[in-house]
Amino acid sequence: MSGRRVGTGLLGGSFDPVHHGHLIAADRAAEALGLERVLFVPCARQPLKPSGPVASGAHRSAMLGLALAGHPRFVLETMELERPAPSYTVDTLRALREREPRERFVLILGADAAVQLSRWRAADEVARLAEIAVLTRPGVSETASAFVTHVVATPAIEISASEIRARCLAGKSIRYLVPDAVAEYIARNRLYQ
Repeated sequence: MSGRRVGTGLLGGSFDPVHHGHLIAADRAAEALGLERVLFVPCARQPLKPSGPVASGAHRSAMLGLALAGHPRFVLETMELERPAPSYTVDTLRALREREPRERFVLILGADAAVQLSRWRAADEVARLAEIAVLTRPGVSETASAFVTHVVATPAIEISASEIRARCLAGKSIRYLVPDAVAEYIARNRLYQ
């Protein structure tokens, strides 16, 4: 990694629930961008999604904690759950910049989220506060936004949180879609049923 600047990545979302696709994408981004750590930032409610998360913030945070345990670069950051909804990335970046003024922040986005970047609150300020890395994803074309500073290729892993919730509702297995500890937590707390 010589010659590369280290920094902190931010991966936000509802994580309802967190799954292996999230973890693999974050790991690839950290590796490609030379990041010391990746903050997983569960939102209270995303402003550009019509409905909020199904599981509570406490449950989503607990599942993330289980999924991230033991990974040396992955860290749970709950500041968006501690603020009133909806969650705006610009507010999170402002708070992080105040807390860690010298840190290099890299906002990690899926290509589908990056397509909507121009609609975000204070998108130009988001781009000033953090570099923006887009993860390539099958079926979604890469964005040509001037805000994007990095493109990171990620493997074609078709896992979605909505599919996992539907499988839980139907009483089907979610094994291999989420970490075992997350599957056990979902079953124990009867989530998504």
